[in-house]
Amino acid sequence: MEYLIGLALAAAVVWFATVVGLGRDRSFYPTVLIIIGSYYVLFAAMGASRRTLLAEIVVAGIFLLLAVFGFKRSLWVVVVGSIGHGLFDFVHHFVIDNPGVPRWWPGFCLAFDVVFGVLLAWLLLRHPRLPDAKAPQTPLV
Repeated sequence: MEYLIGLALAAAVVWFATVVGLGRDRSFYPTVLIIIGSYYVLFAAMGASRRTLLAEIVVAGIFLLLAVFGFKRSLWVVVVGSIGHGLFDFVHHFVIDNPGVPRWWPGFCLAFDVVFGVLLAWLLLRHPRLPDAKAPQTPLV
């Protein structure tokens, strides 16, 4: 059931962002990636050791950097980051022991992340001039 809910929620978020116009701002999709990457930090803060919290912060930092790079250069990086986070959800429990993670979370998040990334890729292919299929060259900082 968590997979179905993740799929439906990702589709709803992308649809809503498109209809309302949030998706026209090139910061929207990278911001979602930052949020996606931060949930395991929340779960570690709720129920894990400091060591686990630190590990989750490092991983979240990687997705934050992907989001910034995607914002500055190309939304295709956000596609890769979102789908990559879905793959991370699949192996997370093998890599980091975080007892704060709800049992249903990895399946939900995997489905959301992959569907979100695939739908963003579809939008970029369908509308190559979407806010920034390729952003103007600006400094990363």
